[in-house]
Amino acid sequence: MNAIPDASTLTAWRKSSYSENAAGGCVEVSDGYPAAVPVRDSKAPDGPAILFPTHHWSTFVTAVKHNELRA
Repeated sequence: MNAIPDASTLTAWRKSSYSENAAGGCVEVSDGYPAAVPVRDSKAPDGPAILFPTHHWSTFVTAVKHNELRA
């Protein structure tokens, strides 16, 4: 898995609709990055972003939508 050390250089960040805004645990993703989905912590916009290959991210989002993840 790769990372972008300074994620503030990317534009068009959006918060996940599954983030818990009241608790401060917000995940943001950025669209338009070739072959990957950058993901960062909204509390650290100048910090790093992790790059997930698009097919892995798509699989993860599908699992979340279908409530298939277990703790």
